[in-house]
Amino acid sequence: MEGMAWQVIFCCFCFYTVAASDQFHYSILEEMKLNSVIVNVAEDLGFKSNELKNRKLRIVSQNRNYFNISLKNGNLYVSDRIDREEICGSEQSCFLDLEILAVNPVNVYSVKIEIQDINDNSPNFSKDTFNIRISESALLGARFVLGNARDPDLGSNSLQSYELSPNSHFTLVDKSESRKEYPELLLVQPLDREKHQKYEIILTAFDGGKPVKTGTTIINILVQDINDNYPVFSQKSYQVNLNENLPIGFEVLHLNATDKDEGSNAEITYLFSHITENARHVFTMDPESGVMKTIGELDFEVTQSYEMTVEAADGGGLVEQCTILIQIMDVNDNAPEIMLASLSTPIPEDSAPGTLVALINVKDLDSGNYGDVSCRMTDIPSLKLMPSSNNYYKLETASPLDRETKSTYNITIIAEDEGSPPMVTKKMIYITISDVNDNPPVFDKPMYISYIPEHTPAGTSVHSIQASDSDDKENARIVYSVVNTNIDNIPVSSFISINSMTGIIYAQRSFDYEQLREFQFQVMAKDNGSPPLSSNVTVRICIIDKNDNSPKILYPSPDNEGSALFEFIPHSAEKGYLVTKVIAVDADSGHNAWLSYHLLQVPDPSLFTIGQRTGEIRIGRDLPDTESLRQNIVVLVKDNGVPSLSATVTLNLVVAENFQQLEPEIKHQPRNSDSPSNVTFYLVIAIALISILFIVAVLATIIFKCHKSNTPTSFEALSRNVYPQFTLGCPSEISDGSLPYPFSYDVCVTLDSKRNEIAYLKPVQNVPTDNLIDTDDSAVGTDSTNANLSTSSIVQV
Repeated sequence: MEGMAWQVIFCCFCFYTVAASDQFHYSILEEMKLNSVIVNVAEDLGFKSNELKNRKLRIVSQNRNYFNISLKNGNLYVSDRIDREEICGSEQSCFLDLEILAVNPVNVYSVKIEIQDINDNSPNFSKDTFNIRISESALLGARFVLGNARDPDLGSNSLQSYELSPNSHFTLVDKSESRKEYPELLLVQPLDREKHQKYEIILTAFDGGKPVKTGTTIINILVQDINDNYPVFSQKSYQVNLNENLPIGFEVLHLNATDKDEGSNAEITYLFSHITENARHVFTMDPESGVMKTIGELDFEVTQSYEMTVEAADGGGLVEQCTILIQIMDVNDNAPEIMLASLSTPIPEDSAPGTLVALINVKDLDSGNYGDVSCRMTDIPSLKLMPSSNNYYKLETASPLDRETKSTYNITIIAEDEGSPPMVTKKMIYITISDVNDNPPVFDKPMYISYIPEHTPAGTSVHSIQASDSDDKENARIVYSVVNTNIDNIPVSSFISINSMTGIIYAQRSFDYEQLREFQFQVMAKDNGSPPLSSNVTVRICIIDKNDNSPKILYPSPDNEGSALFEFIPHSAEKGYLVTKVIAVDADSGHNAWLSYHLLQVPDPSLFTIGQRTGEIRIGRDLPDTESLRQNIVVLVKDNGVPSLSATVTLNLVVAENFQQLEPEIKHQPRNSDSPSNVTFYLVIAIALISILFIVAVLATIIFKCHKSNTPTSFEALSRNVYPQFTLGCPSEISDGSLPYPFSYDVCVTLDSKRNEIAYLKPVQNVPTDNLIDTDDSAVGTDSTNANLSTSSIVQV
């Protein structure tokens, strides 16, 4: 019946209010039945019925599960026994703070529930029996303090009055007239120990509840001889503040009560007259010394205060009481707690800044500043920790992520309270970054160059291309292909092909150095991402020359039968006289184009010599004293290839006093379309033009050097060292062994016998050089690329 009554009262008094900033306030009565519905919080939070499943409401901040939320309808209901006295003790106001977490999106709502008192506790005396010794000499109107009752309920439900069972000697002092908080026994009729030594009276305590609850105790009154002084405490009540971290055995209080009587009437004994059950396990009292010590651990988070009554009784049975209020002071003995409400891993590396990674809740069981917690994380530029509400923090991305730079993060969350010294808690969070295709393939070289000997068979591997992709798995799988282009209007696929998986390049045909010296094309590397990314690189194929071309003699022309085959030598010529010069070229390059000249057939080997490198034919000794002399010699020109290739030319050398002696010899020779006079005319004109250009060049050089220091420039040094100057002349009667019209020309020569590159200056165009002769002894070579220009542009002023 009582349970039904307070349930009805609850229906009348349960109410709630909604405060600002998503904070809700509800009020309920204690001792509600399990599964009793308090309120539909889903309606108060503004959730529709179809949202409850996705929002996943739950309570995240209870130390003890007094309440729960139904995920079906959003009702907040009672899940455990709620006893206001157990939760809040003697506090006038009792509140339970809850935090309700909703996800998708994340929101935290604060709920404050006030626990209202009901009359569920009866008044209770600390003892079932109180013994009081009263001297028979007690005067009428004497007062005797009795043990009081306690009722943990509040207001009208708490202790209201006392009542004494009917008797002829004692009554209770009216509460309005009493100066004490305890019931007092009033003597209304004199005692006579000889007539009556003992009285037994029932003391009843009443509360103000409806229905009224009571508690009783038996008062045993022993009549004794005179003991007319009560023990007296130094103060009526004591208040002690104790830190919760005090050790067991700590002396809390030393009580001292005095009695003016003597002997046994002055011997005082200290006892707890009223103490709660939980305090009985924490404190003890020495009955003789009055020293109060701890026998259990103090914990502010469990119990914040203790209230108890101590009585001091003398040997004559007189008792005095005092109240002790012990307040437990909080110390920083609880480290902050870090809890992960949610965690998302792995995170795509293309996540936008501000993406939620984890939701973290931080709390501290201590109070005041000790419970104020600050939270931070290790310094990671890509992530940030942002405070939310109600001690919640959001771990978010602060900048774009790059898996290729860092694929995992070990994050340390550090929570620190405001204690002195502060207590710190650390929690590790491991986060991985998932790959997206954001990196194109990268070649290991900016450009590839491959050297291939000419006439390499088709299908030969000529080079290998290698690219890498810093992405992962399929995003890093690379396929190679050749970008379709044309080389001399021919598709590049006719020249080469590539293995799409390995990047190996194969020749599709055999190459000829004299037709194609080099070509280049683009190779594309494309990954398998979505969408795919690609990169291009230039591949240059250089053809290496082989010795597959024989030397070609330019002068004298083997195909020309005429004055080119006759060389005039005056009788006055001496040893070392330059007779003529054989000029030859080779379409090959490098070593294969290095030519050497040899006399293959000569009637008198001592009469003529030939420069092995220059091809200059000179007189080797003094001419014999004859009117005329004719010599037919064969000159062999061979290259430096392996095996060596060669060509020959036949020269007719005639020694005479003048040209008139030579005419009969020339007239007997067959003529072709170009007469000797025409050839000589062309040669003279060419030499005159070259001489004029040479003089102009010399004057320009002198003027230029007047404005420069004497130190030669790099180009001048190069021109002197790399490009040797040669003197060319035409034989005449007044010749002294050198040509009378000097001019300089540049010959294409290789700088290093180990290299195939040819160093040459740009030739002067349109200068006739059909019959010019080189007279220098230095090594001569020709670049295969200028094979067709040798006869027309080999000479430069």
